[in-house]
Amino acid sequence: MIVPLSTVASNLVRMGIQFLLFVVVYIYYLIMGVHVAPNMYILLLPLVIIMLAGLSLGFGIIISSMTTKYRDLTILFTFIVQLWMYATPIIYPLSTMSPRRQWIMALNPVTSLVETFKYGTMGVGTFSWAQLAYSFGFMVVLLAIGIVVFNKVQRSFMDTV
Repeated sequence: MIVPLSTVASNLVRMGIQFLLFVVVYIYYLIMGVHVAPNMYILLLPLVIIMLAGLSLGFGIIISSMTTKYRDLTILFTFIVQLWMYATPIIYPLSTMSPRRQWIMALNPVTSLVETFKYGTMGVGTFSWAQLAYSFGFMVVLLAIGIVVFNKVQRSFMDTV
């Protein structure tokens, strides 16, 4: 469990640096008069970051537990992560999709986190407390499953490593 936790911690530091750069560019655009509309939901950013870290930790624990025994899964998970990036509305807005596709995209627990970030900082996008609660529940269940899987697999780590 140390490896996924250290990976999440180092990525949080990297994200902190990137967030500082975001703030500098954001302030620049505010000063230059570009229309960005921050609102009170910007206060949810710490929660969004914690939830994203929790999702990463949960998936990291499960994936690292599985790849210790089955090394070839590393290639598969690399492909899945790349596919997942395209299934998350980062560069395209969720509001441009049909309601049916929006519902399907909302099953991705990262979608509500990205949309909350967009809505809080830029004032555009969609925001739903229900979707945020779904992502939180998904994160809690994923962490619980990850811890159970890790505890079952850890006994045989030395045999496979």
